[in-house]
Amino acid sequence: MGEVKIQMVDTLTQYSHIKEEVDQAVLEVIRSGMFIGGPVVNRFKENLAQYLGSGQVIPCANGTDALQVALMAAGLQPGDEVITPAFTYFATAEVVALLGLKPVFADVDPLSFNIDIQQIESLIGPKTRCILPVHLFGQCADMEPTLRLAEKYNLVVIEDAAQAIGSEYTLADGTVKKAGTIGHIGCTSFYPSKNLGAYGDGGAIFTNDEALGKKIQMICNHGISTNRYIHDVIGVNSRLDAIQAAILDIKLTHLETYNAARRNAADMYDQAFKLVSGIDIPFRSSFTKHVFHQYTLKIKGGRALRDQLKANLDATGIPSMIYYPVPLHLQPAYKNFGYAEGMFPVSEQLSAEVISLPMHSELTEQHIERITTHFIDCYTSAQNQI
Repeated sequence: MGEVKIQMVDTLTQYSHIKEEVDQAVLEVIRSGMFIGGPVVNRFKENLAQYLGSGQVIPCANGTDALQVALMAAGLQPGDEVITPAFTYFATAEVVALLGLKPVFADVDPLSFNIDIQQIESLIGPKTRCILPVHLFGQCADMEPTLRLAEKYNLVVIEDAAQAIGSEYTLADGTVKKAGTIGHIGCTSFYPSKNLGAYGDGGAIFTNDEALGKKIQMICNHGISTNRYIHDVIGVNSRLDAIQAAILDIKLTHLETYNAARRNAADMYDQAFKLVSGIDIPFRSSFTKHVFHQYTLKIKGGRALRDQLKANLDATGIPSMIYYPVPLHLQPAYKNFGYAEGMFPVSEQLSAEVISLPMHSELTEQHIERITTHFIDCYTSAQNQI
């Protein structure tokens, strides 16, 4: 009998540990006949707000919707500019462009991969209305100086916390806040591979502003505030299903354990790779608590070596992913915004160097040993192959 296949994300093993709770909760929703809204969604909403320390949580259909609704609620108009990093997933800037806004890209810090705070102020112009930092791979961008700039120029700060639920940010005065609760609005995704993942799509929006929360809720429900058939604004249809809310409510009680398991796996990876020449292990910013949505290495030999390494890993059955092979400013969809190669050198370099290894709450010491042993062998072979 061969070795058990290692998964990039192992949702099935995680489910096996909470199967009875999840099955019972799903069955209760089905028996209730209340599949949209209702007490199960409200309970999850309240429990997540308590966990986050957020005044309001508005569940929605997915993380992309969360970003779109946040921008709509902030009152941005076509032509307004939104500053966001060039190195992140496509959806962050996609919703900006979708609404007729202009994404203004900033390069990222070469260590944390998050938006380079030193560049933001130089990008602020007369049409700038929003800063949209991304808490990439599981740790917070540096929010305190971002908020100071937002206050100085009267900008709204919307956090993309889709990869960082449970991550914490420590302010200069010692106050600790969860990712997504630091700016004016926070957004997250419950895509199945996320640290808090549903068994389907889902997302949520956070805010401590009561009036803003009501507006977000209204937009998510076709622009309805109180009367079911009176639509106060143009909205969207973006709601979290009750079955997904029931599952997420159970998994929320395990989230701290899941995140601790990810940090433990990251520490084991670090031990294996920290002395390997030409490989940079993930950097931990001092002001944030990493929750390792991804464990991402930098292969300093560049794209050819990185790509050969990945091919070697594929051949040995060790999964890996490239997050992200093309930075946003070089995506064909954004060619009309006037960006060109060479404008964001750090983002371009990262796209040529990064590789992510399996990361989830079910990784064991044996898994890590197998992955790292094969990885180092594949890396050595790649060096000899190019």
